[in-house]
Amino acid sequence: MRKKAIVLFALLALVVLTGCTDMSDITKDSPGIWNQWFVYPLSELLIWVAKFFNDSYGLSIIIVTIIIRLVLLPLMIQQTKSSKALQALQPELEKLREKYSSKDQRTQQKLQQETMELFQKHGVNPLAGCLPILIQMPILVAFYHAIMRTADIRTHTFLWFSLGSPDYILAFVAGLTTFLQQKLIMRQAPPNPQMTMMLYVMPILIIIFAINFPSALSLYWVIGNIFMIVQTLVISGPKVQADSNTTGGAKK
Repeated sequence: MRKKAIVLFALLALVVLTGCTDMSDITKDSPGIWNQWFVYPLSELLIWVAKFFNDSYGLSIIIVTIIIRLVLLPLMIQQTKSSKALQALQPELEKLREKYSSKDQRTQQKLQQETMELFQKHGVNPLAGCLPILIQMPILVAFYHAIMRTADIRTHTFLWFSLGSPDYILAFVAGLTTFLQQKLIMRQAPPNPQMTMMLYVMPILIIIFAINFPSALSLYWVIGNIFMIVQTLVISGPKVQADSNTTGGAKK
């Protein structure tokens, strides 16, 4: 519950932060800390990389997306390993829940105590995935703003599509890669009906957004999703192997 509360707080903070800025073209004179320290530098990086590759803003979006993901990779690795470690402990956690199924206060306190002992025994921190999320989100949202608010991007094309106009093929690819990424996340997370619902809802929402926004944003989503898919497949979690005595009772 604490982890969900932290993530929810982060989402609300970002909504407030980004909601206080308009979506007008970003320039060096755009007011506010959000614009000056986050959005404008990323916009300038996009422009610089594009000029280096003969004004290819599509290639610039791909390259900068990969650079940002690589910079955030240590945090992403920590988050992924934390999720996989929790998944590996799910059978033992389920045994504890069955053992202490009563809802009275003393039983629930015993459940919490033995759950924490289980985490400590295997060096698993259930909150370890929170910090990476909190750090990543402002950077990724700022990059989204940089893509949407860099005027030069809207006037260029890449491959078969105009970066300033929606593209149905790219929108479908964005939805498909989102589905694949969500599917992999579900494999390393505890069974959750809400996550099952999001597996199908999120790709549909991405497609709807993608066909109503410039394809530059869809390109960013596709590259980011592919990076996350490869990362999830490559990174293995810690070897967690609980013994049969784990749920035998709390230490005296």
